[in-house]
Amino acid sequence: MTRIIPVSPFDYVVFGGSGDLARRKLLPALFRRFADGQFDANSRVIGVSRGEVSQEEYRATAAKALSDHIPEAERPADLVDSFLRCVDHVALDVSSDEGWPRLAAALRDDTDRTRVFYLAVAPDLYGQICVGLGCAGLATPRSRVVLEKPLGYDLASAEAINGVVAGVFDEGQIYRIDHYLGKETVQNLMALRFANALFEPVWNSAHIDHVQITVAESIGMAGRANYYDRAGALRDMVQNHLLQLLCLVAIEPPASSAADALRDEKLKVLHALKPIEDDAANRLTVRGQYRAVEADKVSVPGYVDELGRPSNTETFVAIKAEVANWRWAGTPFYLRTGKRMARRVSEIVIQFRDIPHSMFELSAGRIVANRLVLRLQPDEAVQLFLMIKDPGPGGMRLRQVPLNLSFAETFGVRQPDAYERLLLDVVRGNQSLFMRRDEVAAAWSWIDPIRDSWERLGEPLHGYIGGTWGPSASIALMERDHRSWHDDGT
Repeated sequence: MTRIIPVSPFDYVVFGGSGDLARRKLLPALFRRFADGQFDANSRVIGVSRGEVSQEEYRATAAKALSDHIPEAERPADLVDSFLRCVDHVALDVSSDEGWPRLAAALRDDTDRTRVFYLAVAPDLYGQICVGLGCAGLATPRSRVVLEKPLGYDLASAEAINGVVAGVFDEGQIYRIDHYLGKETVQNLMALRFANALFEPVWNSAHIDHVQITVAESIGMAGRANYYDRAGALRDMVQNHLLQLLCLVAIEPPASSAADALRDEKLKVLHALKPIEDDAANRLTVRGQYRAVEADKVSVPGYVDELGRPSNTETFVAIKAEVANWRWAGTPFYLRTGKRMARRVSEIVIQFRDIPHSMFELSAGRIVANRLVLRLQPDEAVQLFLMIKDPGPGGMRLRQVPLNLSFAETFGVRQPDAYERLLLDVVRGNQSLFMRRDEVAAAWSWIDPIRDSWERLGEPLHGYIGGTWGPSASIALMERDHRSWHDDGT
């Protein structure tokens, strides 16, 4: 059974309270935590948006968000009504000086109460909102602010945003969220490594041939085309999600589970990444953009069709990275992410080296190297592929089979969404799964030269058909090293 640890009453203020993220993720996640008894009716959820919306109208918006994203059987009417009584709305244009007193009145003068300000808005507004909170006297010692990714568009813009936010909130009050770090499988990666004696002795370049990290989406822009065209796959996914996953695979054992002990080790990995710039960008990276496709009388638009104008923005990136330290020298980390790919899947593949010598006859079959696969989505699971004897008489016949730990089948309970965990971690003051300012800067410092090299050297934009695994150049990136992507789940 999942153990629920209640938290003290709080105020959760969501800027962008009527936006897509709030409706799709934040409100449903908070309702699920309420339904599980992690907080009660003494806490409040306050949506902030520019529209002059009444409390009743905003509660209706919240109710629709719950009905759209939570199965009916999991939202009893009485629980929904109780949760909605915790929900309020404040109309506030953050670009104006007006409206802040209204938010102050809604929060009341209770400085001992934990206040969370969740900025589910464009990063350009982060500084403006934090300054407004400071000037209105709402940034109390028990206040926390949550910043969504991507934080800026490059190192300079990220540092500018962080500088303004740091003028209002201390670093210990700032929570830079990456929801991938809240996924159950990601945290189980740490448990596998540091709570078992089995893996750590072989978790190095002497035993691991390479690592693959894939975050593939089968959908296109889904209404985000204008934002995405300014960002692209490198900024939107690699700078945060994929690099954070790489860090958790590659870190040295932290001295403790304290937030800064973990983040110190992640920072060391980011600093150890070999720079990719100039000619190396052409050799070690692939950028692509999905094209239109017609199949079975169904037409799927290409990226430029969805955007409505020509664009050189990448919707796919593959990178061969290397962590230049004693543990990982010579072991490549292959990173891949893209839109409109063959299927939605996020996974980490730890490919072990071949055995040094086989005692078996050729008739026994080919011996395939061991592989550890951690699937983040969908259907979270951990699989360890091993060689065993095929049952039956007639001699030794070897085959590879997975030891499969499916979280849904093993634990028999619904796995909480990543946001459920992270939203309440903010209330508890636990920063372990959030990024520190120097982590963000180190990630941008590695990403920026790649993009600069693409622009300076004219790195080609490889087309790929929607519904495939990306451009052929990404397959060639692996095949040059006599390796292949783990695409078929076998």
